[in-house]
Amino acid sequence: MANSAIPRDRAIVYNGLSRNNVLNSSRPKTKGTIVVDSQALFARYQELQQYVSWGDEDMHRVLSARDLVLPQLPALIDDFYREIDRHPEAREVITGGDVQVQRLKGTLLAWLDELFSGRYDAQYVVRRWKVGWRHVEIGLSQVYTNVALSRLRDGLFEGLHDRWRGDRDELSRTIRSLSKLLDLDLAIIEDAYQAEYLKRQQLSERLAAIGQMSGGVAHELRNPLNVVKTSVYFLLNAKNLTAEKTAEHLHRIQRQVDVADAVTTALSDFAKLPTPQFQPFLLEPCLHQALEISDLPENIHVSINCPADLPALLGDQRQFTIVFSNLIRNARDAMPGGGSVSIQASCDGDLVDVAVTDTGEGIREENLNRILEPLYSTKARGIGLGLAITRAILDKHTARLDVRSQLGVGSTFTVRVAAALGEHAT
Repeated sequence: MANSAIPRDRAIVYNGLSRNNVLNSSRPKTKGTIVVDSQALFARYQELQQYVSWGDEDMHRVLSARDLVLPQLPALIDDFYREIDRHPEAREVITGGDVQVQRLKGTLLAWLDELFSGRYDAQYVVRRWKVGWRHVEIGLSQVYTNVALSRLRDGLFEGLHDRWRGDRDELSRTIRSLSKLLDLDLAIIEDAYQAEYLKRQQLSERLAAIGQMSGGVAHELRNPLNVVKTSVYFLLNAKNLTAEKTAEHLHRIQRQVDVADAVTTALSDFAKLPTPQFQPFLLEPCLHQALEISDLPENIHVSINCPADLPALLGDQRQFTIVFSNLIRNARDAMPGGGSVSIQASCDGDLVDVAVTDTGEGIREENLNRILEPLYSTKARGIGLGLAITRAILDKHTARLDVRSQLGVGSTFTVRVAAALGEHAT
């Protein structure tokens, strides 16, 4: 590749947002500032160069056309902005009048001049990426970027045809090389659009989750606080208060404090799940440990079937203990009158399936798609974080949770996780 040496200063700082894989998150950031890993972005650009078979010959052809193209650029730029002025949606992003237009014309001239510079290094790629991000920032639709570049492309090709005095076959090869370069520019610009879209989508989802979480927390904490408030009022204002009544209300307050504490603890656990430490571990001891902390009543019978040749699982045993204890407690809550829980393990190639089946009430079909949502619960008591935490842990392990249920018969929650095979098995 031409000029493929990467500058020593691999990080370029500018105001904006980027994809995670082109960010250097270990560096400090100020508000509104992103540190871009130019090497990661440049590596992607080099991969795209290979995809379109861009090489040194293409670079030399584009560079040789520079003197033919430069004189036509001012007219091409004027045409570019006249066309923008004809389209209200594109024109409305230009809010600074003629002063801004003249400044933008200078920017476009520099962009086109650099296109024919023959130097396509990491700095070049980041500047192209920044052009795309800036378009998103000012609210220019991606479709206008695509058609605008198409218009520039046609103008450049037409100018080359008019001024070319050499071999016509070489003109065709030069136009193909320039077309590749413009396609690469468009790919980098679109990458910025996608990064910004992803960021906005994540922000929207995060705000929705915060709203859902806030409503759920308020509901779950308001109930115990109201009980505490009632008991405190009684203790402060009751006449002829007996020791028995005092003790009764103090115990009542304690129970509601415990409920509120359980809510905040569950939320903290959900928000601060650590990165899993992947190690081989045996399933059966993990299941027994999960049973010990699940507080099952005597009217629930549990059976465990782990084949002797079942391979070890690959993951964080402490987190999988949480997963299986949550599934066992979920089964317990589905059987208020008692019943049985069957835990069946099996191996399917390099995966292990662990099915937790209860004989409980079952789950309505309309609720199946929501039971893994944070704070969603069909139980009279509970904050609905157990299955959400389970899902979060499994996501970190690239594992899967499948749910099957039938009303009046029971439910089966199946965890599918990687087995510790080969070098991981020891």
